[in-house]
Amino acid sequence: MVLLMLVGFFGLVTLVNVFMIQAAISTFGGVDTPSSYKAGLAFKAEEAAAAEQQARNWTVNAHLTHAGGGEIVTIDVLDDAGRPVANAEVSARLSHPVDERRDIAVVMSEIGAGTYSGSAVAGPGQWFLAIEVARNGERLFRSLNRVVLR
Repeated sequence: MVLLMLVGFFGLVTLVNVFMIQAAISTFGGVDTPSSYKAGLAFKAEEAAAAEQQARNWTVNAHLTHAGGGEIVTIDVLDDAGRPVANAEVSARLSHPVDERRDIAVVMSEIGAGTYSGSAVAGPGQWFLAIEVARNGERLFRSLNRVVLR
């Protein structure tokens, strides 16, 4: 009787472990950094780009508005003198903090001088809004902000 209880107990523990392993593997969205070596090599370039961005002293404001079951992302880009930055390549991405499979690229278009807009359907909760402003393929501004969608 004691032997059966002991075997049953460890069998149950093994069954729960198998279930937990399966659940963890099937819900994992991906590797955060595929190659830490390559990320380390790119660090100096990213550091220089951040210093150039800070020296540029641009003001970039993002506004999220809930409308029609989705989010409207509006981004205003102003240079250091407060003038609109027109004809730039602005991209935005809503990234889920836990599941990269839910990430959404927001297609942005210029709706006015220095004002860019796009829409996306994203569920409620916390997201990261990544903004990049480029011109002629050169990234001039990058920002990562945590936002809460309702």
